[in-house]
Amino acid sequence: MNGRSAAADATYKGLPPFCRVTATLTPSADSDIKMEVWMPARGWNGKFRGQGNGGFAGQIDYDHLAWSISQGYATGGTDTGHTGGGTDAAWALNHPEKIADFGWRAIHEMTDKSKAIIKAYYSAPAAHSYFASCSDGGREALMEAQRFPADYDGIIAGAPANNWTGLMTNALHNTLALADEGSYIPPSKLPAISAAVTAACDKLDGVADGVLNDPRQCHFDPDSMLCKDTDSNACLTAPQSTALKTLYAGINDSNGKLIFPGYLPGAEEGFNGWGTWITGPQAEKSLMYAFGYNYFSVMVYDDPAWDYKSFKTDESYKAARTKTSQMLDSTDPNLKPFADRGGKLILYHGWNDPAISALSTIDYYQKMQSATGKQKAESFARLYMAPGLQHCFLGPGPDSFGQYGWAPEDQATDPQHNMYSALEQWVEKGTAPDKLIATQYAGEGAKRHAAVTRPLCPYPQAAKYKGTGDPNDEANFACSAK
Repeated sequence: MNGRSAAADATYKGLPPFCRVTATLTPSADSDIKMEVWMPARGWNGKFRGQGNGGFAGQIDYDHLAWSISQGYATGGTDTGHTGGGTDAAWALNHPEKIADFGWRAIHEMTDKSKAIIKAYYSAPAAHSYFASCSDGGREALMEAQRFPADYDGIIAGAPANNWTGLMTNALHNTLALADEGSYIPPSKLPAISAAVTAACDKLDGVADGVLNDPRQCHFDPDSMLCKDTDSNACLTAPQSTALKTLYAGINDSNGKLIFPGYLPGAEEGFNGWGTWITGPQAEKSLMYAFGYNYFSVMVYDDPAWDYKSFKTDESYKAARTKTSQMLDSTDPNLKPFADRGGKLILYHGWNDPAISALSTIDYYQKMQSATGKQKAESFARLYMAPGLQHCFLGPGPDSFGQYGWAPEDQATDPQHNMYSALEQWVEKGTAPDKLIATQYAGEGAKRHAAVTRPLCPYPQAAKYKGTGDPNDEANFACSAK
């Protein structure tokens, strides 16, 4: 099966028997949406689980299809209408219908056809339908809740790229900030930046654990790292300090209106940190640059040779919104139709996400509360902010809480440790989730164990250390509004 990871071979071989249906959908003359539905031959739990995508999509998520089948779900996924790598947007050049398929149409079409196929195969419809994904998949999740409120009963939207046009505008804004003379911050300096942030702010939450509980409380000044004599990996030059301030600040238009918020301090280093997403191994080699450039050159300006240094904030942002906002942005805060039919929504975001600022999701959640009314919003939606979590996974904080529907066997159906189980309990039994427990694992194989646990609290509450006991044990924390 094309698209699956080599490491997943053993998983596929161990799957129970299932019926696999493949289809090509053509809702427009230029559509070519590939989709698959997998249905357990026996032991179906009566539920449908839709799968999302990351980046610019371009392939079906076979690994998550396999996980879902192994848990008894009927499941479906799509490539969203094109084939390509996660940062590849070449398929979109002069193909507005394919952009529409990627932006909003393919997930809905896959969902609609999957349900019909499931009903035909089992001679009964799925009792409940769920969708959970992160990043672009989080954008897809919110698009479903906003445009097609009857598609899913429960949705998990992780680190959503829902303000797509603002996010891509910020990506090029930051790339330019790092491209000025001497301003590029090499990955060799990220450990020093992370250490300086930790030294300045780690103890603000009462626990010195290398994790900032709420990075908004950290007012780290990059100028505190200015080189006094010669440049080294332990300090910043003046242009580098200016660039770092830009990354933390976000982007505003010429009237001072925020286009997209900045990145929060903390967890700058690491495999899934700034060196991958923001600075890259060298200038113009980051994922941020790849996404921003490929989006603007192909989807906005229809010119694969477009010079990104001609980018102008007001002009480029206006062009992006005019050309693609209706197809790609899922920022509508009115979720009343989704709520009125009983839908439940859980959002989550890592405080130290280096791909999509956590402040963007907080902003959407607050706007949604205003649009639906706070009391109504609390009846169907929750937001969980995860300290130390980078983009969707990894980081110095606990990063495992069942957000993808998978959890260790002893936590597989525990609503406190498994966000997916918490969502199902909310939808099927009416029990709204309270705190969740995130885990950081250490060791491999038989030696794998929970090294750190920490409660995730419904926003705006946050976990507060009680002052005594092991700070690696979630039992010594309480959710607090202050």
